[in-house]
Amino acid sequence: MNTYTYELKIPKNRIAVIIGKEGSIKKDIEESTHTTLKIDSKEGDVYIDGEDALGLYIAREIIRAIGRGFNPELAKLLLKQDYILETIHLSDYAGKSKDTLIRIKGRVIGKEGKSRSLLENLTETNISVFGKTISIIGKSENVSNSKRAIENLLRGANHSSVYQWLEKKRKQLKRKEMMEL
Repeated sequence: MNTYTYELKIPKNRIAVIIGKEGSIKKDIEESTHTTLKIDSKEGDVYIDGEDALGLYIAREIIRAIGRGFNPELAKLLLKQDYILETIHLSDYAGKSKDTLIRIKGRVIGKEGKSRSLLENLTETNISVFGKTISIIGKSENVSNSKRAIENLLRGANHSSVYQWLEKKRKQLKRKEMMEL
């Protein structure tokens, strides 16, 4: 059987979260994905070894999610078959300007986190604003809607029109789900 290896670099301040108390999170990821994790906490490198390509991919996505600011419990939603992780790089919208980066992050987070919370509720996704990225975990169609809404906010769209669009999309999804029953 072939063994495959992925190498990931994640922020050093997220390494402890991947390891968990007494290695509990690391062990849980290894068991649920049938992989082995080797972690270089000094460099922020994570090596994932395994024979199952799907297990490797899922382990990589869980570790990427934790590295992008999600707590391990939310990251483990990626073990579910129809859940995905999507990351938006803010440098695509802010260029090199720190002020612009702070401003556009604020547009997505909102006052006291209200905008982010509303986006999460309307799309049934989880959103993490971390460093120079915004990451989304959820069912693929919901993530797609959430990503589009966030990108519109980053481009300066009016909050209320983005929320109205999401309400419409949510109703369409609910209708589609009802038809499939």
